[in-house]
Amino acid sequence: MEGSLESWKEVAVEYGLKDILKPIRKKISEASSKKKKIYPSGKDIFRAFELTPFKKVNIIILGQDPYHGPNQANGLAFSVNSEVRFPPSLLNIFKEYSTDLNLPIPSDGNLSAWAERGVLLLNSILTVESGSPGSHKNFGWEEFTNQIIKALSDKKSNLVFILWGAYAQSKKILIDPSKHLIIESPHPSPLSAHRGFFGSKPFSKTNDYLRKYKNEEIDWRI
Repeated sequence: MEGSLESWKEVAVEYGLKDILKPIRKKISEASSKKKKIYPSGKDIFRAFELTPFKKVNIIILGQDPYHGPNQANGLAFSVNSEVRFPPSLLNIFKEYSTDLNLPIPSDGNLSAWAERGVLLLNSILTVESGSPGSHKNFGWEEFTNQIIKALSDKKSNLVFILWGAYAQSKKILIDPSKHLIIESPHPSPLSAHRGFFGSKPFSKTNDYLRKYKNEEIDWRI
């Protein structure tokens, strides 16, 4: 967390994030030296924090690890670069978005607009080896992002945490439910979306809560 991540600096110091990052950086460097292709690109690893300053975070959508195909991962959970075909989970997110908000399915899978409006699109693991999902799960990223979740829960009020699937829901222990809204449903993956993700209305529920507690809502349009 450095350079353009000034707004997260206080959290980084208080929660010891730089010390957590040191061994992670070493593992990434070792993997790169073995000619392993790592996603997202180095400049995008912390992009979620760059686009969503700490003080601006109102919503957290939690993913697991980045997409592992070429040109997909861009540092934002569930998001892909413009002109990249939607992965199945993102397409299902857009289907629910469309029915929940009565909006057309977006033509662009880049979710930067959400990030800039206060949605922290946070993967628990921030890097992955090409073609190998979960390959960096032992790098230490979860310790880093768990502290991020804890800091947001501790230091802010009336946030909305959107947890899709069992993995994301395992992070509930880091969130104080007495001061934040937790929205849970099955994962948008084609394997589970029909078990309750479709029809869960996470976008409108988020706005109902934000209007109630913050007198504002998010513009979800892309």
